[in-house]
Amino acid sequence: MEAPLAIRSLLLDGAAAGSRLVVVGERGHVLLSDDGGASWTQARVPVRVLLTAVHMRDERTGWAVGHDATILRTRDGGETWTPVHRAPEEELPLLDVWFRNDNVGFAVGAYGYFLATRDGGETWTRRTVGEDDFHLNALIPAPGRLYIAAEAGVAYRSDDDGETWRKLPSPYAGSWFGGLALDENEVLLAGLRGHLFRSGDAGESWTRVPTGTAATLTSVARLPSGPIAIVGLEGSVLISRDGGRSVSSRSLPSREGISAALPLADGGVLLIGEFGVRRLGE
Repeated sequence: MEAPLAIRSLLLDGAAAGSRLVVVGERGHVLLSDDGGASWTQARVPVRVLLTAVHMRDERTGWAVGHDATILRTRDGGETWTPVHRAPEEELPLLDVWFRNDNVGFAVGAYGYFLATRDGGETWTRRTVGEDDFHLNALIPAPGRLYIAAEAGVAYRSDDDGETWRKLPSPYAGSWFGGLALDENEVLLAGLRGHLFRSGDAGESWTRVPTGTAATLTSVARLPSGPIAIVGLEGSVLISRDGGRSVSSRSLPSREGISAALPLADGGVLLIGEFGVRRLGE
């Protein structure tokens, strides 16, 4: 069904499934667009919890996670979704999900909540990343490595497909909410109060990138044409054209918070946030 109201609700994340766009958010909303975001339909979803993240493995198979430790799976490009994990009694939200291949996947969330699957999501096993119960906010994949952006300035790195994790030296005590690996060694972390840091040695040392904003930064994405987009609250949009070494900044006139930036096939950017969805520049 068409979704004129849903696209103006709180939306938190999006992913591309081939030429289709899949966006998730409040009240279990999953929205689909097959025309680059010009129009949207609402998928059939069996839950009404806040969905916080979505990952599409390919054009057909994907995953969404959210509150009540919910993990949903689609096998038809987002048209329908099936719960494969829920634990409302634990009162823990999941905040991100990512699959390395068809079988191996991870979901992370509040208070150190970490789930892993080795059978394509049929079963999920709770594991421990570190000694502290920090919120695990985002999974950041890199060639041969995987990073986790967490609260209290904590970041973790795995060099063995998620089997073991190492706590990285921290350049900042505030929470990280998003990041991007440019290759196996270069990685960006973004977080509270406009903090953006860059590492060229897989997180062993960090350099602060001046952003000119004190707004919380929520998400980092690389655009098809090469630049990097960093977005956040107060309508913050930062663009880097030199691999994250420096940024130029602007803000949406509405100052509404942005949760994620989704690169589009035509070179544009879909912003996702408090306003629903909107192309950058519109």
